[in-house]
Amino acid sequence: MSNLDDLRDALRRFAAARDWDTYHTPKNLVMALSAEVGELTDLFQWLTPEEAAKAMEDPELAWHVRDELADVVHYLVRLADKLDVDLVEAAFAKIERNERRFPTGDLRPVE
Repeated sequence: MSNLDDLRDALRRFAAARDWDTYHTPKNLVMALSAEVGELTDLFQWLTPEEAAKAMEDPELAWHVRDELADVVHYLVRLADKLDVDLVEAAFAKIERNERRFPTGDLRPVE
């Protein structure tokens, strides 16, 4: 199985082969990322929570979900690469901060 470094390197090669690096500025990548998240959002917009939970059972919808998730990941990885951010390190650091912000315990409402 590949990792984020492999994906980053493949995306670098893909962009370089098409001379897209001049267009892959942080601003443009953030805008593209936002647009792709919007396309993913559109797939779920009018689904009920139950329908959304079963989205991957519909072959056509599942294909579109995977395709849009791939676009989101591609732009996110390109953005992190351009900004020299280690996504895995940043994600684990965020988990550690959230563990302090949101301690474990019974957070269910009292009835």
